[in-house]
Amino acid sequence: MISTGGKRVFIARHGETVFNKIARMQGQAELHTPLTWDGCVQARVMGRALHNYLGDDPRPQLWSSTAGRALQTLALIAEEIDADWHQTRRDDRLLEIDVGTWSSRTYSDIAAEIGPIVDMEHRLFSVRPEGGEWYDDVARRLSHWIAEQSFEQDLLVICHGMTARVLRGLMLGQPSLEGFDSPIASSLAQGSMVMIRDGVEHLVIDGEGSGERA
Repeated sequence: MISTGGKRVFIARHGETVFNKIARMQGQAELHTPLTWDGCVQARVMGRALHNYLGDDPRPQLWSSTAGRALQTLALIAEEIDADWHQTRRDDRLLEIDVGTWSSRTYSDIAAEIGPIVDMEHRLFSVRPEGGEWYDDVARRLSHWIAEQSFEQDLLVICHGMTARVLRGLMLGQPSLEGFDSPIASSLAQGSMVMIRDGVEHLVIDGEGSGERA
């Protein structure tokens, strides 16, 4: 369990993108995959829920991965909570799991070539992406990011499906998930946001989008 000194850490995945909509891998692809209309709505709804949750409290420090889809989502949320998006701290360690040569390919195309790639029970990859990362790699870079946080104020972190699950798992002090070599929290629907404070998680909003495919 990570102590946050009583401060709150709000964590959410970006809204639905044009790649999400057709089950195409994104990972750390340099290509900016913009939000769909539904993704923009998800971001707005998360922002309104967070605005209501915060009330008159000071606005959290904004963090985002360097991916365009995360920054676009945060821009919409920031408008809803009256925060300055231009003050966003960007960090590559918050990027999605690197899917290597699978990037920009559809799940179905990859599965047709090499067989099943998703553990449906856990909604995680069942095999390591060729040339990409595994969950312990993601946990390692996120652990370094966590270690640098002073938790002097609340944080809002917009990242990605797998990244958010590993980040939550680390902050909640969960044990390593067998077969995946990392603590990994439960899957949430796109459009969801959680708040973690001193190892305890609360749901800010339960989204209505699809969950992670892996």
